[in-house]
Amino acid sequence: NILFHLGMCSVWSQRVRVEPEVTAYPNGSVNLRCEFSDSGSTKLTQVSWMFERVEGDRHNIAVFHPLYGASFPNKDFDGRVSFTRGSLENPSIRIDKLRMADAGRYICEYATYPSGNEQGTTTLIMLAKPKNSAIAIPVQAGSSEVVVARCEAAQGKPEATISWITAIAGRYNHTSVPEMDGTVTVKSEYRMIPTPSENGKEITCLVNQRTQIEPKSFPLKLVVEYPPTVTIEGYDNNWYMGRTDAVLTCQADANPAPTNVTWRALSGQLPPSVRVDQNRLLVRKVDETVNTTFVCEAKNSLGSGKKELVAMVIGE
Repeated sequence: NILFHLGMCSVWSQRVRVEPEVTAYPNGSVNLRCEFSDSGSTKLTQVSWMFERVEGDRHNIAVFHPLYGASFPNKDFDGRVSFTRGSLENPSIRIDKLRMADAGRYICEYATYPSGNEQGTTTLIMLAKPKNSAIAIPVQAGSSEVVVARCEAAQGKPEATISWITAIAGRYNHTSVPEMDGTVTVKSEYRMIPTPSENGKEITCLVNQRTQIEPKSFPLKLVVEYPPTVTIEGYDNNWYMGRTDAVLTCQADANPAPTNVTWRALSGQLPPSVRVDQNRLLVRKVDETVNTTFVCEAKNSLGSGKKELVAMVIGE
């Protein structure tokens, strides 16, 4: 296998050939390759595979003897490890149903005569694809800094990195939590002082991690809630006596959208020549009764806002 030989340890003086590093995923399988090259007059008597955790003791997990066959003495690998060929010259093994705890060093060690023991070490790196997610958190406009977006890369190995792309002024913080299985959950929160003008603005969370071909992108839109701000449009300072079909429109900027928009006259009842159609005030015919102050009020769940407009009727 050309790829195997190219990937083998480049120390040619070492006769036990192994791959320095391999990667694998939980629940998958991995082949740990080993061969003894240029044995010459050296007699190979037995080969053993030992497992050494990143922090821990060394344990025998597989032994091959030309007379007595294969043995698998470690219960943690019971039923999961096997020799792929079962020969002294090529005692490569396969590990199935991989776990995150299988990460560590695997030593292929030959007992030889007359030169003694010779070995090669492969490091198995266990990878885990993170479960990525991001949300925008609805907030109310105010003067205090709050969390407006949250991004998470859960149970990844190695640890993911999270970054934010936005034109909005703010700051973010990261937390990393090691999980029991050796993975890491990374959380990031974006904080800012929310104002109505930031509602709907874009912010993107980027998750980088070794198992991903490219960064995972999560575009979000900020959700800032605020009470209505009201404006009245349509008044042109040219309400002359007898004019027909003058219109005022009440515009309310609010989030959530206003549930109620009302018109009234500051003095009380609306003039008889005026009709209300949702957020519009329709003046069928300008007369002296519309020489008044009109008030538009809009309400949502956070409060209300109103605007007054003084209409001046131009005389006959």
